Amino acid sequence: MPADGALLMLIEEKQLGFKVRSVPLDAPWTWLAKGWRDLCAMPFASLGYGAVFCAVGWLTFAVLSQHDVSSLIVVLAGGFTLVAPLLGAGFYEMSRLRENGERVTFRSVVDGCAGAVGRLAMFGIVLYFAYFLWVELSFLLFTVFLGGTEVPEASTFFQQLIFTNAGLGLLFAGVLTGAALAGLVFCLSSVAAPLLLVKDVDLVTAMATSIRAVHANRGPMLLWAAIIAGHMALGLATLFVGLLVIFPLLGHATWHAFRDLVDLD
Repeated sequence: MPADGALLMLIEEKQLGFKVRSVPLDAPWTWLAKGWRDLCAMPFASLGYGAVFCAVGWLTFAVLSQHDVSSLIVVLAGGFTLVAPLLGAGFYEMSRLRENGERVTFRSVVDGCAGAVGRLAMFGIVLYFAYFLWVELSFLLFTVFLGGTEVPEASTFFQQLIFTNAGLGLLFAGVLTGAALAGLVFCLSSVAAPLLLVKDVDLVTAMATSIRAVHANRGPMLLWAAIIAGHMALGLATLFVGLLVIFPLLGHATWHAFRDLVDLD
């Protein structure tokens, strides 16, 4: 029996997680449209929060450049997508407040997230473990395909990556490895963070609900994962400038995905 089938049987047998709804294939576009409306309704709060991640990206790149290891930005930026579900908690709370007709302020968002800080911290441990695993695998791939233990210089790294057989092998293996890890994290986290934010539930329940949601909506969730990956790639390709808008947009949209997929009653 496939591993995912056994896992789903265990979830059903133990009655883990909340019940989930089935959604139409084009539901992700509706979530994205609702996320855009949230962003337009709360531009200063949303873009201000997004600007923090742009600034962190620029600072990280500046530090790496100063130490002549700027090629690592590819690895670190790729890992950012693994922890993004947790970092988007502020956007989920903004959308929740707006949905309830409450005023969205810095204080109200902080207070809303503070009530779930313990649960979110536990989830953060899982995501940062995935991040650490990605970084370690990246260094292993560097060593296997390019040789040596030192980080390649940025001036030659991208030429090696595109114009040499070893570089193309590294690119192919890195994409496959990153996609597999990102797919696993997506299954575990698609609705976990918003659920932990609004419900006093344990981490197993939150991740089991995410697995239920993905399994019950394979087509829509595959489309949603592709939309997220495409938008995040665009944001990172613009040297983090695109994240100013893209990260808030996806954060708000994730809240609406959660509301459509999970039956909290």
